[in-house]
Amino acid sequence: MESPVFRTVLGVWLQTNPTTDERRRCLSCHVPSTTVFPQHVEKIVAQVLSGKPQVEGIGCVSCHLIKQVEQTPNSPPSFKIEPGKMIYGPYADPEENLVHPATQSELFRGANYCASCHFDKVKDVTQKDLPGEILQGTICQDCHMEPSTGSSTSKRGAMTRAIGRHWFRGVVVPGILIKNRNLQAEWMPRVDLEATKSASAVEGTALVRIGSLPHSFPDGDPVLKQFYLIITAKDAQGKVLKEETRQFGSPYDKILRGPIPDPFIKGGHTRKIPFSLVIPAGSTAASIEAVLNYALIPTPEPALKEKYLATLATDKERESAKKIFDEYTQPRLLTYRAKTL
Repeated sequence: MESPVFRTVLGVWLQTNPTTDERRRCLSCHVPSTTVFPQHVEKIVAQVLSGKPQVEGIGCVSCHLIKQVEQTPNSPPSFKIEPGKMIYGPYADPEENLVHPATQSELFRGANYCASCHFDKVKDVTQKDLPGEILQGTICQDCHMEPSTGSSTSKRGAMTRAIGRHWFRGVVVPGILIKNRNLQAEWMPRVDLEATKSASAVEGTALVRIGSLPHSFPDGDPVLKQFYLIITAKDAQGKVLKEETRQFGSPYDKILRGPIPDPFIKGGHTRKIPFSLVIPAGSTAASIEAVLNYALIPTPEPALKEKYLATLATDKERESAKKIFDEYTQPRLLTYRAKTL
């Protein structure tokens, strides 16, 4: 809620005149309480834009008041919050306390619990288990919330049991503890090239693959991320003969307009992207290269950017927003492939 990046992206998106329902959809993941109290959406939006939010976005109750998730893959988020004092969790014998009552929910031992909001991470958001032999018996929480002991589960100085750490490695803080080496081998996306050349062109298909890892990589907001596939044909001396860039991702005026599209590529899938490069007369293509980049947020159109900057009160705020645009729209290398023709 206090993130300057969230404030900037929200501010730009609002300049595209989203409807009241589209604004509610935006906050339903960032401020889950709005799924119960949608009448406060506009007030919360105003607080975020002011840089002084007075309500909590994601906190303890955002997750521990979830009583159920949808059984059909509807438009996310699919969690259902149960307002009240009862806190839900994975343990059958919650420690007694004077703050709130607690009870066990088997939902907290399933991948579908996390996927009810992090919907882009799995093939099927309704499934409790992750697919594939490598992942058998593993759920999201095993890597992102590794077990630990501490004062939260001590009684009179004695440790009673381990609990899942709430640092959320790889999400909130850098790094992730991966116990399964097979998962590490499948972590990064790969790009392969199938190409044929003629006297005047190079044609083929770029195949972007992610192995059996349960979710897409890199991380980031699945609605905002942009991907750039750059295909380049070169001669024997390395001179660029022809280059083509394909962009995948939604611009600001298409965000949350209708169903949320699938991410560029999901774990366990291969995305096939055809290309055709016309080679200048008198030249001969000797190699083909593919570079896959990504950016965390879309680059706003110049007019949209200026429209948003005009809403800011001070030069300092405008400079801060420009810096965010420069840093977060910058393409970052994911993977690369070269092939001799």
